[in-house]
Amino acid sequence: MDLTLEEARAMAESCLRIATEMKLKPITVAVLDAAGHLKVLLRQDGTSTLRPEIAQGKAKGAIALGMGSRAIFERAKEQPYFVQALNGLTGGALVPVPGGVLIRRDGRILGAVGITGDTSDNDEACASRAIEAAGFSADAG
Repeated sequence: MDLTLEEARAMAESCLRIATEMKLKPITVAVLDAAGHLKVLLRQDGTSTLRPEIAQGKAKGAIALGMGSRAIFERAKEQPYFVQALNGLTGGALVPVPGGVLIRRDGRILGAVGITGDTSDNDEACASRAIEAAGFSADAG
């Protein structure tokens, strides 16, 4: 089963609620399907101009490599040329920092949530909580 628009919207809205509960700075959340296509993008008031691209870049990297963006971040420290090459292949769209979390069901990747706006650790925590609240498994890497 694929990630539905209804599920993607619910997760994105949950991210905004959780961000408010966590008292995060204004966030932007992108929910992508398993093919890396944007399903939902929500921006809280007060976000800066590149946040949609950053949120999508975190999620796209997670889907492209089949690992949360925290794992990509760790890999970038150990293999910077590899991650730099991947970023070149994606036209610079990969954002290798925490905040891109895979959405899994029964081990299968259904999509990813990317959040940006606060610290990367808080972005990741918010995405993970929203994914799990929707009944899926969160894979932050």
